[in-house]
Amino acid sequence: MSKKKDMQRLIRHYKDETGEIEVDMKKVAKFAQLVGWKMPVPKDPLDILAQELARAARDEIKHDKDTGRPYRVNHAVPQKQGQQTVFVWVDIDEAPRNVMVKSLNLRREQMIGDGLQLTYDADHWNALHPKENQIQLEMDLSFDIEIRKHAADAEDEET
Repeated sequence: MSKKKDMQRLIRHYKDETGEIEVDMKKVAKFAQLVGWKMPVPKDPLDILAQELARAARDEIKHDKDTGRPYRVNHAVPQKQGQQTVFVWVDIDEAPRNVMVKSLNLRREQMIGDGLQLTYDADHWNALHPKENQIQLEMDLSFDIEIRKHAADAEDEET
């Protein structure tokens, strides 16, 4: 059995023991420790700092000098290093087209994966509750994106 499956069973056990439906994972971790779960070894400080730096890079936003619209400066790109794939970061203003195509398509694929899982989740809930109004989610986000783009323009005009 995988560690992830074991953790999922532990969460279910916690819910069965406590009767809680909304679960605080910090409480589950304390419960796990009490029942003898092997506690993780603290991470290497270098790994922690690298993760913090990646978050900082991902969160850096600048504004287009012509439109004033925000854009994400740094983009992650998978790169093979021997047998491993690691993510390297590129500045959108410096990256060649082929690197940006790879990065943007990767983010698009992540959106598709999220949309697919969201659809499965909604379908499951709807099947469990056939007498209630079914939850319908529009997956074509083009209109919503256009609204948000123009809402940003309207906010800029107000300031």
